[in-house]
Amino acid sequence: MTDLVSIPTLNTARLELRAPIGEDYPVYRDFFADAEASHFYGGPLDADRAWRVLATDLGHWALRGYGRWSIVEKATGRMVGGCGLWWPEGYPRSELTWWIIPAARRHGYALEASRAAISFGYDRLGWDMVETHMNDDNIAARKLVEKLGGSIFMRETFPDGLARDIFRLPRS
Repeated sequence: MTDLVSIPTLNTARLELRAPIGEDYPVYRDFFADAEASHFYGGPLDADRAWRVLATDLGHWALRGYGRWSIVEKATGRMVGGCGLWWPEGYPRSELTWWIIPAARRHGYALEASRAAISFGYDRLGWDMVETHMNDDNIAARKLVEKLGGSIFMRETFPDGLARDIFRLPRS
């Protein structure tokens, strides 16, 4: 198989952000099947649709030159979620996005991975601004954005009909 795109690996103190691979599928399947865990990520999803999310994560890299990584604990080799920069067709903006499996939450992994992804946006992609948005009732995401130093710079209505605050995220 020929690589269509080279997906860089990022390392933090505790995490490796690497290209999604086929062996990650069970983590995607289980996360997206969990209605509570995946509520803000389009879930719950049937197994075949979770596979499509994995395929989309890989394809986004080929189409846009950036995307979401699989988050892996260095100490265990366990995949604990996904994080990265993405811009789905039809949406008005790019965004930092992340998801963490319930068993790995409250360990600061989303914060650590997000900082690496933000740095990638500024330093490797040369973006003037890295931003994110979330549903108004996603309190956990809003708290993470506050820890990242995010500040609201506008509100925008998205194709799903929801208005969202758009946060500018500073360099780490």
